[in-house]
Amino acid sequence: MTHAHHAIDHLARETLRLLGPAPENWVPDTPGIDHNVAVIGGGQNGSAFAFALQRAGIGRTTVVDAAPDPSQAGVWRTRARMHKLRTPKNLVGPELGLPTLGFQAWYEARHGTDAYAALDRIPRNDWADYLDWYRGFLSVQVRYGTRLVRIEPVTHGAASHFRLHLQVGGQTRIETTRKVILANGVAGNGTPFVPAVLEEAQDSGFVSHTADAIDFDALRGRTVAVLGAAASAFDAAAVALEHGAAAVHLFARRDHLAATPIGRVRGYPGVYDNYHALPDATRWHQALRLRRYGSTPPADSVQRVLRHPTFHLHLGATWTGAAVAQSRVHTRVHGEDFAFDHVIAGTGYRVDPGSRSELVDIAPHILRWRDRFVPPDDERDDELGAAPYLGSGLEYREKTPGSAPWLQDIHLYNPGGFVSTGVPLGDVPSMRRDIPALVARINRDLVLADLDQHEKRLLGDVPADFDATLYQTALWSPARKNAPGGA
Repeated sequence: MTHAHHAIDHLARETLRLLGPAPENWVPDTPGIDHNVAVIGGGQNGSAFAFALQRAGIGRTTVVDAAPDPSQAGVWRTRARMHKLRTPKNLVGPELGLPTLGFQAWYEARHGTDAYAALDRIPRNDWADYLDWYRGFLSVQVRYGTRLVRIEPVTHGAASHFRLHLQVGGQTRIETTRKVILANGVAGNGTPFVPAVLEEAQDSGFVSHTADAIDFDALRGRTVAVLGAAASAFDAAAVALEHGAAAVHLFARRDHLAATPIGRVRGYPGVYDNYHALPDATRWHQALRLRRYGSTPPADSVQRVLRHPTFHLHLGATWTGAAVAQSRVHTRVHGEDFAFDHVIAGTGYRVDPGSRSELVDIAPHILRWRDRFVPPDDERDDELGAAPYLGSGLEYREKTPGSAPWLQDIHLYNPGGFVSTGVPLGDVPSMRRDIPALVARINRDLVLADLDQHEKRLLGDVPADFDATLYQTALWSPARKNAPGGA
């Protein structure tokens, strides 16, 4: 271990020493229940939840991840293709208010304060290395190679809980839990969206989504189309060019590139800290405003592709048709014919809980924004309307009151909660506010669910710290009045 590793470990260890030990598990055991909390996803958020739950004294927590090993978990070494994170470097992340567990302390211990000061944003690979350190230093245990395939609510017998149907090593096993946190990434509440115009080409194997593990080496010498103009589309286009693609054409629906980061206006503490308390109409309008302005790629993502003379940008260029012929994808845009060897869809994600096997049983019961809020005609947006309407603890709510009260025990921490929270849950900007709020709700819910047991504990016998012999000699008596020192 290098001196830098020793330095940051010492600083972080000293912080935890001064903070004091984590509380003992205070949650009473429930017969037949394996876990108090199951965290689905072992990336940056799952690791932060594991730490936060430990510090709250909530034991019997499990974190599972479908990835086979840590190197494949999360996105930072797999599907993320940017050079730098898209968020400011000084946002609070998984350290949750403990600075020596944060990225800045980790980075400065290795590279110095001047090196950190010189960063404009955090390099992606450094962020991935930091998360590895964070997980290892805090001894966060993630069960890799464990995929959740179904959440089955159980409402009879023992206290309301869930059966989790898991696939482990090709075998199915069932475990039970009282609470579920879905910290499972950008598609965790739906599916990657591929336009219907690409259906034939996708079925023929000529289409990838930016969420896929794309074989960019196979695109060397090929002509590639990218649909979409958000950051992930530009990043995919850049990687294709850097791997030797003959040409990359990026097609944007708008007649300009979105360049106004409209979401920044709601980042100040008054609104950020109280976003969930804002009226529905305000939150809806904010989500709609961002959708209409568009998702902005960072300037350096655009500059990255502009370095290549074989990059071509098409504005106001929606594909209306595509056909596969002679091992290529053919389309016609603005009256011009094009043929591509491969198409990459950087077209985002669709909120659709019913499309995910683990949510099939519960999707019909989930309250959506369209069930709760009717916008003015000029603000209607069916995609926003499909988003789940979350409670203040980021819990699902039931569409029909009384039909599925167990939904309050499934907490969403992925971008499907954007309309409710104003930020994509799971990204760094959400961590400072929403991880503590979610853990606080779980804390409260578990106490109230076991209130009878806690009341017995509160009324239990408490041994005295001392008895009367401690102060016997100081008791006033008439005999002491005439003793030396008496009044």
